[in-house]
Amino acid sequence: MKKTEIAQLAPDGIREKIAEESASLYKLKLNHAVSSVENPLKIRTTRRLIARLKTELKNREITAASKK
Repeated sequence: MKKTEIAQLAPDGIREKIAEESASLYKLKLNHAVSSVENPLKIRTTRRLIARLKTELKNREITAASKK
């Protein structure tokens, strides 16, 4: 998911996406601990996507707070 796609999401959509990706990351880590994952780089990309989503959400909160 690119930055432009993240920017188009509503704040609730971002929160939902964070929850989905966090669950996905948990499953990937669990599967990787039990047996090797087909693509271990998927763990890194999922973790970074969660960070991007959280960063965008935090920036929106800061922007909204500063406008008040």
